[in-house]
Amino acid sequence: MNHTQLKAWQEAIELSKELYLITAKFPAEERYGITSQIRRSAVSVPANIAEGSARGSKKEMLRFLFIAMGSLAELETLLLIAANIGYLSDFEHLNKKLARERSLIIGLQHAIKQKISEA
Repeated sequence: MNHTQLKAWQEAIELSKELYLITAKFPAEERYGITSQIRRSAVSVPANIAEGSARGSKKEMLRFLFIAMGSLAELETLLLIAANIGYLSDFEHLNKKLARERSLIIGLQHAIKQKISEA
């Protein structure tokens, strides 16, 4: 399956776009600090889903999904920090999106593990 057809990839792209818009409003002095870190971890999620999908191997796809999950955890931490220092007003809204993305990736991981065990 092409990565663009995966719901996890599609929603991660939308989340990345939303976070770019939100972080554009962060203070200028954070451009190379938390703003950059949030953006990098956000784009890492769909990028790793895409790369894993393109590898052509179920085991490789699974490996890249684990990397995407790591990026998602990093993103959650950065957003919580941004909220705690007053840069982010609606953490709960974003946290729900992160939970949804986590659920989609876990679902993909389970499906791939099932296919690997059946082979």
